[in-house]
Amino acid sequence: MKKSILLIHTGGTISMKMNDDAGAVIPNEKNAILGISEQLSQFANIKEIEAFNLPSPHITPKEMLELRNIIVNYTNENTVDGIVITHGTDTLEETAYFLDLTTQNDFPIVLTGAMRSSNELGADGVYNLVEAVRVACSPEARNKGVLVVMNDEIHQAFNITKTSTSSVNTFQSPQYGPIGLITKKMVHIHQSPVRRRYVEVQSIEKRVALLKVYAGMEGDILEAIYNLHYDGVVLEGLGQGNVPPAVVSGIKKMLEANIPIILVSRCFNGIAEGIYGYEGGGKSLEELGVIFATGISGQKARLKLLIGLNQQNNPIDLKEFFN
Repeated sequence: MKKSILLIHTGGTISMKMNDDAGAVIPNEKNAILGISEQLSQFANIKEIEAFNLPSPHITPKEMLELRNIIVNYTNENTVDGIVITHGTDTLEETAYFLDLTTQNDFPIVLTGAMRSSNELGADGVYNLVEAVRVACSPEARNKGVLVVMNDEIHQAFNITKTSTSSVNTFQSPQYGPIGLITKKMVHIHQSPVRRRYVEVQSIEKRVALLKVYAGMEGDILEAIYNLHYDGVVLEGLGQGNVPPAVVSGIKKMLEANIPIILVSRCFNGIAEGIYGYEGGGKSLEELGVIFATGISGQKARLKLLIGLNQQNNPIDLKEFFN
């Protein structure tokens, strides 16, 4: 018996075409991949809808929440065996992680995209979409959280990141690698998440800034964030989670005003933790009240803090939430 798969389109390169006159990849009035469900019918019964037709840099957390609500509302009224979402690659990892935190279905939710537009030589969109549908149909993909399928690999949302501007092999999980592979004959998943965290979110109203720490970073940057009334800050710190001493006064000022600061490492691998006790060292920052996030990137820590801060009716212990 064929599986029932909901296919949601959001736009991105997978939906675009190369315009020879302009010499640029541009969106069409009509999504170029919309209507492909007939080609996918050999794998599953496809229900196809278009949520947006946006380049992925135009996707914000509000669109991510709208996408989450589409999923919740549809699955409350219909039975599905899996969901596949086509998405632009620039922010795909962020949408995937947002959905991983804000959905709790046991069936697979799989995001995919393309690095080459639909009419370019070697276009990879249809191929990736077929693979994503195959994964969404696989019993092995159940209870694995939100997945990303690209280039014959299966990745978990919390770890995957875009590593190349143009390669079809751009999506990698630097810390842990893919959790599975797709061959011509099978979907093979060889590991599962240890745990998932679900958070109910109704709105995205707060603002969180993300700053990459660098050698000689000036403290007035944090002063500016403070004066702009942001609700939280994520710092991509040096090494295991350290900052230049000039930044410390701004950190203290924000913490004294109960503005949370989350610290991750700007390194691809390893875990941020408070080790060094000098001024600006991770241990001293931890003692001030900075919260260390383990195992996620800055952009994902920003989304996690944003979701945590928007729990107005059921406040979250942010330190517990991130650890």
